[in-house]
Amino acid sequence: MARTASPPPDLSGDGTLAPAPGDAARTETFIPALCVQNHAANLTVLGNGDLACVWFGGTQEGVPDISVQFSRLAQGSGRWSVPDTLSDDPARSEQNPLLFPAPDGTLWLIWTAQISGNQDTAIVRCRRSGDHGHSWGPIETLFGPRPDGGTFMRQPVVVLENGDWLLPIWVCLTTPGRKWVGDEDYSAVKISSDQGRTWSEHAVPESKGCVHMSVLDMKDGSLVAFYRSRWADNIHVSHSTDLGRTWSAPEPTSLPNNNSSIQAVRLANGHIAMVFNESSAADATERRLSLYDDIEDGVEDATPEPMPVEGRRSTFWGVPRAPMTLAISEDGGRNWPHRRNLETGDGYCMTNNSREKINREFSYPTVTQSPDGALHIAYTYYRQAIKYVRVDERWTGASA
Repeated sequence: MARTASPPPDLSGDGTLAPAPGDAARTETFIPALCVQNHAANLTVLGNGDLACVWFGGTQEGVPDISVQFSRLAQGSGRWSVPDTLSDDPARSEQNPLLFPAPDGTLWLIWTAQISGNQDTAIVRCRRSGDHGHSWGPIETLFGPRPDGGTFMRQPVVVLENGDWLLPIWVCLTTPGRKWVGDEDYSAVKISSDQGRTWSEHAVPESKGCVHMSVLDMKDGSLVAFYRSRWADNIHVSHSTDLGRTWSAPEPTSLPNNNSSIQAVRLANGHIAMVFNESSAADATERRLSLYDDIEDGVEDATPEPMPVEGRRSTFWGVPRAPMTLAISEDGGRNWPHRRNLETGDGYCMTNNSREKINREFSYPTVTQSPDGALHIAYTYYRQAIKYVRVDERWTGASA
């Protein structure tokens, strides 16, 4: 059944932090929101010590009123601010924002902009701030249209040991006559050696279907990347030992994936924290045609094919997006013995519609660590709100 029999939870509030009911080791709140739909949060500790969150908000993903939202938890404050809207393109859906505090003190805001539900039309835009996000410069195009499809990103920029900037992306390939569904997506990294003025692109081999590349600097001369799987089987992993220029082919880990976003962070003690949905296609009872099968298409000559297509692996949409799980690895991501659910539920996601309050997914997590050792986590709650949670890794049973 699409509709839940119990009353929907109250997702409103003024952003004030409070202990979780029955769990004094966990602090949480819903970040104030101005929009019907709120999705795809990214958290960042700013250069002045504030914690910032960006996400996209509007009526529904893929609709042109989707824009970037920005809220701040000022250092020492107990309340998230009412969000500011930082983009407003009437022709494109502006999605997947991230913040990058550059080494020179400039704060970058980077996001995607696509036509309707066609991720193969996506370009990447940016704005910059010199005062920790209190004011912003003009909107610029960072990566424009490409001949083979769209450029998408979700994960933060990594500053490498030689000073280069690495931005994980994936390429949404265009297939003539077919609407984008994700079957041909592959990962790459953009690398800049001149503080973002120019970028080179380096593809990840054999990465078709592996996207949302979450790159961590292991501080031993190597990089590790974790991936979402379009096939909804497992989180995948690959490695680089030459500052991201070349990568091993992604291989499945022991962690499941439901074709929804993940995020990982290397902690100060060398452990890795990851937040993800602990579910896969094995848990699905229904399947969607595509991510955008409930909005009008914006490209007239591209039509979806029936699924699956014989002889070709097909992207799996509709796996429940629950539970939302925090896991800790103490050995570089090989094993994940410490896990605890942040949320549980049925994770119903056969529609993106937030106006009718049918969707019940917990998804698109973001996690970062502040200098005091706390883990800050945010994620989509029912595609209506962004929930913020603060714990430390001992909350999972791990030793800090």
